[in-house]
Amino acid sequence: MTPVTSSSAAIAAWLAETDSDPGSVYRAWAKDGIALLPLGRRFDAIRVPCERIHAAVGSDDPQTVATALRSWLDGPVIRDLRNSTGPYYVLIEPDAIWEGAEECLRLETYLGVPRPGVLSLHAHWVVIPAHPGYLCDPEHLAALLATAEPLEVES
Repeated sequence: MTPVTSSSAAIAAWLAETDSDPGSVYRAWAKDGIALLPLGRRFDAIRVPCERIHAAVGSDDPQTVATALRSWLDGPVIRDLRNSTGPYYVLIEPDAIWEGAEECLRLETYLGVPRPGVLSLHAHWVVIPAHPGYLCDPEHLAALLATAEPLEVES
């Protein structure tokens, strides 16, 4: 188990307060290592298929992907680990403009969020928030995904 630091504790508190009953979030984390958090209050999430992320960074190696996403997005990203093709979730400001093809999850949606600093079998932090409230810029995600687009060659 990864040790919980004061930074990850502060981030966990910020995440838990997304729910109207933060205690239920801590109980879910203690039981399952993951909690369903409502989107649209503190953050939204863009669901990106793993194939798109892997094509954009040129690798499916977890460490290479984490390094690339940290560099490109400079904000929190979660990976669904329930199967080998689990998507990535890029956390952004509520109601941020997103014009990409990937689905932006907003109000009335819940996201499985692992507790910061603790390993989970269901999902994990590829890039943990640097501090409470620190989110990705969707324009950076759009730029990254544009690198995965195949070049069209005119005949």
